[in-house]
Amino acid sequence: MQRLLLFVLSGWFTAAAVGQSLPLTMKPDGGNKRASVSETIGITDVSIHYDRPGVKGRDGKIWGQLVPAGYYDQGFGPSKAAPWRAGANENTTISFSTDVMIDGQPLPKGKYGFFVAYGPDECTLIFSHNNSSWGSFFYKETEDALRVRVKPQALDHKVEWLKYEFMDQSDSSATIGLQWEKLMIPFTVSVNYTQDQIASFRRELQSERGFTWEAWNEAAAWCAQHRVNLDEANGWADTATSVNFGGNASFTAWSTKAGVLTALGRNADADVIMQKALPYGSMFELHAYARKLLAEKRVKEAADVFALNYKKNPGQFTTLMGMARGLSATGDYKGALRYATMAEPLAPDPGNKVHLQDIIAKLKAGQDIN
Repeated sequence: MQRLLLFVLSGWFTAAAVGQSLPLTMKPDGGNKRASVSETIGITDVSIHYDRPGVKGRDGKIWGQLVPAGYYDQGFGPSKAAPWRAGANENTTISFSTDVMIDGQPLPKGKYGFFVAYGPDECTLIFSHNNSSWGSFFYKETEDALRVRVKPQALDHKVEWLKYEFMDQSDSSATIGLQWEKLMIPFTVSVNYTQDQIASFRRELQSERGFTWEAWNEAAAWCAQHRVNLDEANGWADTATSVNFGGNASFTAWSTKAGVLTALGRNADADVIMQKALPYGSMFELHAYARKLLAEKRVKEAADVFALNYKKNPGQFTTLMGMARGLSATGDYKGALRYATMAEPLAPDPGNKVHLQDIIAKLKAGQDIN
């Protein structure tokens, strides 16, 4: 009796285990292809997951037939007026990591079911809060987050397998095209890149990243480069150059501080800050800064930095060339020629050697090399 009971229980557990087993991994029904495509617009991640049906010889019978116009009764599920699922099998989904604009209309960040009500002259794109149902059998208009009307476009080539493609991309927008057979349904996703980036900086600087001067410097430098959020960026630069974070001994951190002040129109203050930066500069940092001053036609200041760099790093190809440029800019071609001649045997590669020979020839002819 005890053996019989153990046998029955064993059978029950086996049946229960089989009943709870997970389905095997298989390709989608109907020979369709499962796919996903993702791009980053600004710092916004956009991802589309869908199944790709094929034309399969049904040329001319896709739009308006296989994909009916408007809303229709699919003969299953509660929806009697459903749009197309914008793909095959499970419903297509699209997600945004930040708030976006779809053809100029706002859509909050999140994951949405994506549907299309097709029309030969106008299509309605539907972004639904329901992103987990199968197809559009359970579509409800009350779950719509956004509807956008767009114009379909004829393609000059055939697309056998339905696809979504990102096109015309910039830092703040991209056009996404649903393409199948010889038709494309495009829509534009726009983001507020500047606003999103600054918001991201604020979040990250409150995380573990905010315990390094490099993070504060990076945020401040981006704002200076883009001429935005400068007052807050100035505070970030102060944090980067503080003793607590270690940037007080960094040429990069002080240079960023000066860059923010320049963007604020405080050029005299920026020059004072750069004097603080100079003792911490590497040979290449000082050389690059002096070249920048030359480009700004600040000849005497550039020559002074080239001279400082040479004093700190004498006999180097880079500093010898710096002296040649600085003296040439002040009109002292004879002095510049002396340093260029000293640099010639130290040229690091044949390309630099040929370039230096051209510089020497110009100086001998009394021409500025800058």
